[in-house]
This record gives sequence, C-alpha cells and structure tokens, in this order.
Amino acid sequence: MNISIKEKILSTLINAKGEPVSGQKLADELHISRTMIWKHLKSIEEDGYVIEAIKKKGYILQSIPDLVTPEQILPKLNTKQLGRNIDYYTSCTSTQIIAADKARQGASHGTVIISEEQTAGKGRLERSWDSTANKGIWMSVIIRPNISPEFAAQFTLVSAVAINQAIQEVTNLTPQIKWPNDILINGKKVTGILTELQADMDIVHSIIIGIGVNVNQELSAFDESIQNIATSLKMENGEEVDRSLLVAKILYYLEKYGDLYVEKGFEPIKILWESHNCTIGKRIRATMLRETLEGVALGITKDGVLELRLDSGEIRGIYSADIHLLGRS
Repeated sequence: MNISIKEKILSTLINAKGEPVSGQKLADELHISRTMIWKHLKSIEEDGYVIEAIKKKGYILQSIPDLVTPEQILPKLNTKQLGRNIDYYTSCTSTQIIAADKARQGASHGTVIISEEQTAGKGRLERSWDSTANKGIWMSVIIRPNISPEFAAQFTLVSAVAINQAIQEVTNLTPQIKWPNDILINGKKVTGILTELQADMDIVHSIIIGIGVNVNQELSAFDESIQNIATSLKMENGEEVDRSLLVAKILYYLEKYGDLYVEKGFEPIKILWESHNCTIGKRIRATMLRETLEGVALGITKDGVLELRLDSGEIRGIYSADIHLLGRS
C-alpha cells in the first residue's frame, strides 16, 4: 500500500501518544520542507483532528474524530495482509458492489472497502441494510483463499467467529452467533455478514465478505419496524466504541481464523462457532425458498450445514434459510 505524506504525518502524531513531535524532525524524515509539513497539518485539521502547536517543542495531537479512515485504522492494525490496502469513502452506494468490481479488476488479497455511510447497503437475499452515517462499520473485505468453490460458503461462519471474538475483546460484551450470518446481543441483531463468491467451476477467484456492525447508534437511529430486533454496541454497554479499533480487531481475527481454516479445515472453526452460538438446542423456524420447516437445531456438520430435527424425528440439513428462534427444545 502506498501511504501518502499526510497519512505518514498523522500516523506519527497518533503513535506519539500525546508527546510533541518536532516539525523539523517530520520534515527531515519525510524529506520535505517545514512549509509543506505545515500545509499537511492544516489539511489534517480540516478532517476534524485537533492539533496544538507548542513553541520550540512541536505538534501534539489533542483529539481524534471518530472516523474509519486508513490513518485511524493502520496504526492499530496487527495483520500481515488483511487491511494493508484500504479504500475509504465518506459515502457510497454499497461497499459490496465496489468490492466486487475491484475484485474483478484484480484487487489484492486483503483489500478493504470501507465507508462512513452506505446509501444502498446490501443484506442477504438482496435485502437493504440500514447504514447510519458515522455510527457503524460498513465494510467489505476481498480475500483470495486457496480453497475449492464448494467450501467458500464456510467463510460466512469463519467471519462470524472472527467478528464475535473482536466485539467481545473490544467491548467486553458477550455476543452470540445465530446461524448462518447474524450476531446477536441479548437476542437483538448487532451484525450481519454477507459473503459473495467469484469463481469458476474448480477455482475460487475471490470471496467478498461484507460486514455491517451497528456500533454507536442510539435507538432512534433505527426504523421503528426493527427497533425491537436491532441494537448497537453502544446501546448494550452504554459507551461509545472506537470504530477504527474494532475494524482492526475484526481484520486481525478474520486473518487468524481464515488462515486456520485454510490450513486445518473447518473442524477447529466448528468448535469455536459452536461455543459462541445461540442456535443449537433451540426450536427454530427455517424459511427457505420452497418450504418452511420447524424443529430443533442439533448443530452444524463438518461442512457448516445446520442439522434440524423435525417433530417427526426426521433430521434435515439446512443449507440456506432465514432462521427464527422459537425457544428451547
């Protein structure tokens, strides 16, 4: 990733953690004039950062706006590949649409498309996803794993485990995974995951993982029709969450568990998924394209298929469905 001079200056100020950074030192390290340093600092301030100039000492970053820019994310990132190339938008139609186009054009493994707002966010089955400006995480990650196309769908479950772990670490909340692509807190949806595949019959070209996390919304941000089923991390723990930190943690665990899956197969992911799920042992309704079934969710197979025991005793494998929790068996 090519990092601009402006990004390098901001990263240096962030990493200084409140200590003054000499303008001359910045100029020497970046091989530009003090005047150019000053111009870049003014540009950074225009983005909402507050910088104090202390005579004979340097510049101190006093406050940071709540943004998910590369400048905010990269200093917190601890990955080898995921997130090392970030395309940032203040607003876009859908990060998933942009990511699909960029993947076809050859975007590298780990490229992230992230936006402060989506005007046409995508959920499963072409449903819309409400993407409140500057309050959530709306991003798509392009990955190019060395797996066969028939295993690509399991990356939805890999992603769920990764996001669940990241939320838990950053907020100390206890989210749960509802098969196949939702993360709930206290029974309400906080995260949705959408995976889309670009492949030929025998090779995966890319998997695009769309991630939507409700982070700092208040209840009023949600349409009245979903206020009883949707929530945000702030609503659950009463505190603002650092969105850029959460992005960095999601990418860290997505890389960690994605690599584990490619190396060891689905079994270790299955164990992690089952330890965080809220579906197994519950009576559910599974609504599919041609039929609706009710029964008790028994677990997931080694292929990520949900097993459902019907009232007749028959066990059915559910590959894709809308799942409604009805209670315990």
